Amino acid sequence: MRRLLFSFLLLSILSISFNVRGQVKSGQNPIIWADVPDPSMVRVGGTYYMSSTTMHFNPGVPIMKSKDLINWQIISYAYQTLGKSDALTLTNGKNAYGKGSWASCIRYHNGTFYVSTFSSTTNKTYIFYTKDIEKDPWKEISFSPSFHDNTLIFDNDGRVYLITGNKKLTLVELKPDLTGVKEGGINQVIIENSSLPSGNDSGLGEGSQLFMANGKYYLFNITWPKGGMRTVVVHRADKLTGPWEGRVAFQDKGVAQGGMVDSPDGKWFAYLFRDFGSVGRIPYIVPMKWEDGWPVIGVDGKAPDNLDLPASKGLIPGIIANDEFNRKKGEPDLPLVWQWNHNPDNKLWSVTQRKGFLRLTTGRIDTIFTTARNTLTQRTFGPECSGSAIIDVTNMKEGDFAGLSLLQRKYGLVGVKFENGEKYIVMVNAQTNKPVEADRIPLTQKNAYLKAECDYNDKKDISYFYYSLDGKTWKPIGTSLKMEYSMPHFVGYRFGLFNYSTKTPGGFVDFDWFHISDQITKKN
Repeated sequence: MRRLLFSFLLLSILSISFNVRGQVKSGQNPIIWADVPDPSMVRVGGTYYMSSTTMHFNPGVPIMKSKDLINWQIISYAYQTLGKSDALTLTNGKNAYGKGSWASCIRYHNGTFYVSTFSSTTNKTYIFYTKDIEKDPWKEISFSPSFHDNTLIFDNDGRVYLITGNKKLTLVELKPDLTGVKEGGINQVIIENSSLPSGNDSGLGEGSQLFMANGKYYLFNITWPKGGMRTVVVHRADKLTGPWEGRVAFQDKGVAQGGMVDSPDGKWFAYLFRDFGSVGRIPYIVPMKWEDGWPVIGVDGKAPDNLDLPASKGLIPGIIANDEFNRKKGEPDLPLVWQWNHNPDNKLWSVTQRKGFLRLTTGRIDTIFTTARNTLTQRTFGPECSGSAIIDVTNMKEGDFAGLSLLQRKYGLVGVKFENGEKYIVMVNAQTNKPVEADRIPLTQKNAYLKAECDYNDKKDISYFYYSLDGKTWKPIGTSLKMEYSMPHFVGYRFGLFNYSTKTPGGFVDFDWFHISDQITKKN
């Protein structure tokens, strides 16, 4: 009997052990199913750091870290605001949609982190730097002109350069203190047509990122052969001034633009992104090896779905998150997952005026949602997601409209309007580029629960809107929105909390919480 019991226990232990091992998951592509375009990456010791593009959102140039290339969290931003022009502040009818700052480059040199980027909005090139990437604020250097898609290079001889351009790539030497172009320094075209290895009729040829390995220089660019897909082209040279030779390095699923990074145990990976409809441009990690001094990207030329890397630990917790708006002493007013649409007016929002709530106050008159300031945003994510919020509308004024948005050029809104002394829950659909009120429900209580759901499965790109009066029973409202990634905005759809006035500024609303989920209730 004792032997039988022992055998049973042993079999049980083995069964449990097998099941645990069988449930171990690997990392998967995309590594972040959300809009994290134009990645640039560097490894320092056992930690990877990545910068990305967020254009007209502020703070800007998010800096993320990871220990395993799969699980990322935002740790800082390179800047709080890029400038104070009308375009950046949504004033006098101007905006910076699709502009702001574009592709960045993150580097580590002699104990200091550097991030370079550029802006056609300000016509400047920016270099941010810090010793402590997680604790110290970034310091700014800026100068004209704006060098497109530049990559920052600290060469072995102590000189500093940028490589910049589209197709025709130019090597520009900077002053030693990085404050501008060095007079009399190197300033020459090093590649006449960076897209040429992928064909005579290829477009693009930008997104430069330079690396040094094996005693050579390797320059990554994105190209787009006519009738084909986005493609990775790599050039190599023994000297920065050339001569450069290039070849196609990767073509699969349109996964392109990025660079390469190695792991502490000697493995190599390419980091790239994929255009994936209205959710935005989503990052991929692709295994890489070396053959004859060239990087060879992919597994049999493909970007694998599964990776020999640790599994994701959850619902993108360091990129997107719930917020109860409760702040402990010493905590920042807003977690790093939040960004404002354009520069905020800091006098008109607060998480302290009413403890445990985000207060948005109107300060001027606007006629349309996309011109309103102080819309607070987070990324949507795939393959499906929902965002919900509760809003206290007690202190709205006549003409106010506040609620939850899905922000892009063709946007959708669910919120509360105050018109003619009455309040209504409404849904607005701007799929035709003109906002149309699709539905309204009378509201006779002070709180409204609002929800928006996104279905990105198989690139359906459809969203649905809901309301609730008790937070338990949700009812659909309005029409579904066929989401579209539009170039004038050049970003994936964002959840947004908004409040703007069409008649009488000074009203305010209080958001008690914002919640996200990777489940939706309605699917086609």
